Amino acid sequence: MKFGLRLRGGLLATLIMFGAPVIAPVGAVFVSSSAFAQTIQSISVEGNRRVEVETIRSYFKPGPGGRLDQAAIDDGLKALIETGLFQDVRINRGAGGQIIVSVVENPVIGRLAFEGNKKIKDEQLSAEVQSKARGTFSRAMVQSDTLRIAEIYRRSGRYDVRVTPEVIEQPNNRVDLIFTIEEGAKTGVKSIEFVGNNAFSSYRLRDVIKTRESNLLSFLASGDIYDPDRVEADRDLIRRFYLKNGFADVQVVAALTEYDPEKKGFNVTFKIEEGAQYRVAAVNFRSSIPNFDPTSMRGYSRVNVGSLYNVESVEKSVEEMQIEASRRGYAFAVVRPGGDRNFEAHTVSVVFNIDEGPRTYIERINLRGNTRTRDYVIRREFDISEGDAYNRALVDRAERRLKNLDYFKSVKITTEPGSSSDRVILIVDMEEKSTGDFSISGGYSTTDGALAEVSVSERNLLGRGLFAKASVTYGQYARGYSLSFVEPYLLDYRVALGLDLYQRQQLANSYISYGTKTLGFSPRLGFSLREDLALQLRYSIYQQEITLPSYLANCNNVQFLPDGSANPLFNPSPAFANANGISLASTNGLGCYNDGEASLPVRKELANGKTLTSALGYTLTYNTLDNNKNPTDGLLVDFRQDFAGVGGDVSYLKSVVDAKYYTPLVSDIVGLVRLQGGMLNKIGSDLRMLDHFQMGPNLVRGFAPNGIGPRDLNPFGTQDALGGTKYWGASLELQMPFWFLPKEVGLKGAVYADAGGLFDYQGPTSWTTTNEVNAPGCIPSPINPSSAGTCTGLVFDDSKVVRTSVGVGLIWQSPFGPLRFDYAVPLTKGKYDRTQEFRFGGGTTF
Repeated sequence: MKFGLRLRGGLLATLIMFGAPVIAPVGAVFVSSSAFAQTIQSISVEGNRRVEVETIRSYFKPGPGGRLDQAAIDDGLKALIETGLFQDVRINRGAGGQIIVSVVENPVIGRLAFEGNKKIKDEQLSAEVQSKARGTFSRAMVQSDTLRIAEIYRRSGRYDVRVTPEVIEQPNNRVDLIFTIEEGAKTGVKSIEFVGNNAFSSYRLRDVIKTRESNLLSFLASGDIYDPDRVEADRDLIRRFYLKNGFADVQVVAALTEYDPEKKGFNVTFKIEEGAQYRVAAVNFRSSIPNFDPTSMRGYSRVNVGSLYNVESVEKSVEEMQIEASRRGYAFAVVRPGGDRNFEAHTVSVVFNIDEGPRTYIERINLRGNTRTRDYVIRREFDISEGDAYNRALVDRAERRLKNLDYFKSVKITTEPGSSSDRVILIVDMEEKSTGDFSISGGYSTTDGALAEVSVSERNLLGRGLFAKASVTYGQYARGYSLSFVEPYLLDYRVALGLDLYQRQQLANSYISYGTKTLGFSPRLGFSLREDLALQLRYSIYQQEITLPSYLANCNNVQFLPDGSANPLFNPSPAFANANGISLASTNGLGCYNDGEASLPVRKELANGKTLTSALGYTLTYNTLDNNKNPTDGLLVDFRQDFAGVGGDVSYLKSVVDAKYYTPLVSDIVGLVRLQGGMLNKIGSDLRMLDHFQMGPNLVRGFAPNGIGPRDLNPFGTQDALGGTKYWGASLELQMPFWFLPKEVGLKGAVYADAGGLFDYQGPTSWTTTNEVNAPGCIPSPINPSSAGTCTGLVFDDSKVVRTSVGVGLIWQSPFGPLRFDYAVPLTKGKYDRTQEFRFGGGTTF
């Protein structure tokens, strides 16, 4: 049985119990100040158990002459009450005018507990409240803690939370403090509406903001949880979006939120005043700095005459001009953009004013909030340091870089006055977040079958800004592992060093008769030339070999059926040979493979055994996409070249280009134009079949993997795709939302048309043997060629064939990862191409 009395009745009763005012009566009437003209030693203390007498006396400050007057006593009373150490403080008059301070000490909290909390752990709540075990109990503090706990739950989307403090009295003036919590259901956003938007649909604007409507899959994300800070940030995102698209007068007047008790959620409404859309009429440059030619800044402007007014382009132009002026020795130059609007013509004349700014220097850069990340990891993102001229453009760039690191929940750089008028202190406030990831991924595609991956990664290893990842993949037709490491600042330069070690195994499936094993290592260097232009240099060395079951590489010239009988030998007729460009002169009339074996180039790769490839390469990437995950506007171009022959067993030059252009059309429809091409050039030694390009739905949808291009023609063999040294492809696609579905579902459709071609096989077409019977993998047989001969591959390669298709697709940005379903119908195809009208691919991380 517990001692003491457990007080219940909820928050209201508790606050009423705690809310009695503390007063200090002296009888019924206050005596005159002269009656209390005593010294500090005239104060006696009653009721104290833990607080020392001298500590209580110290709150009463005597005046001149060491005497206490009424004002000093009143101030001491107020100070004692504000300590929070006492439930009650009274001052009375004793005999001879003695001052008696009677106190009732607040209890000590023996135990602090939380009950009913399931969504938020005790440790997190304990860290947030002011009341602590073995600390002083204060009713004001309890009230504050109650509100704080409720606020924590509201921030996590639970607005129906109820918090009730309960006190259990214990002996020796101790209490147990228990917060009973009724968490309630998650309070989501039930609807998001836009008022006043004419240029952009509500469907399009929902892409811009971070807040999402609740749906069946909301439990996998948190964007639908109502957060007033997020809604306020969404206002700025909408405004920035309009400013980026030429609406210079736009105002997001309000973001109205209303709780709907029936739906138990919030309705959010954004009120927008769009104004007119402006274009750039002129771009001018002015300078007040002597000997500074303002027109020399024209090359750093991203604002073009005739284009839509884009505030982001103006800001980037200002940043690049200001940095360039600093490089030229004008450290205090300030670029200020201005604009003269023509309200009738809806145009803006942009003027970049270059002036001499105040001569201000950076005294210190103070970092706050980085408990794990090392200081130097943060400081290296700055292009300025202590003692340099203060340059706002460089400070803004540093803030943007720190945010892009993805180490912090928030980053804010502010300034404070320094030790003198020409000094400023930069304050970098950060809130760190978890940077480690453990993921279990799974997926299925019509190419690779079922696939699972387990990976562990860390973006900020040891707080040093290093990236490391280890992953293991196991699937139906693909297996392997990989280890990756990235040092983003090699030798303190803005150069990223990456190291990759990998092992991959591709198993035979319905599209290829052979398997491959690859073990490789690749170091790489990455350079950011501009914000939209990046360069990567790499070296790759890998060992590769082909695997085949014995029945596909036995060199028998007869096909044995399950009943033990044999099919006739394959002897191509002259008509078949002439129609397909086959020379019968060196085939011994047998074709060398006609019993279901793999194609000659495949078996030759098998006979060659393990092959080592050593290559140098680079990739140049130009990226102006508005969103890398779900782009609607911009250009992405990749150009890659690899030169093999730096040692190793093979040599070639491989060049590939891939360009994607996205543009918004009408009513939320996005157009995509994709162009791609590649060329493989032989250098020195002959090309392997494995080095050729292999194409299928990655070039023209509606065709099977490895379904396009040069192919082995042997009707009794596996008819393997051999690949080509040249390819081209072009695609037109329209992506459109399903307007009848909620935006948060993430579904949209696509219609497309593809065209492309793969041709010019230059791999092995013959295999000279000294004795076919004793060749590797051959089984002696009386019907094998008994003398030396040359096997010739039967290759179909028509460069005039253009493959085309049309189709429809379903794109789902699901919480499980991106998924895509395609149904395409080939319109034109090669004689031996293989088709696959339906294709599905996707994956998940959880």
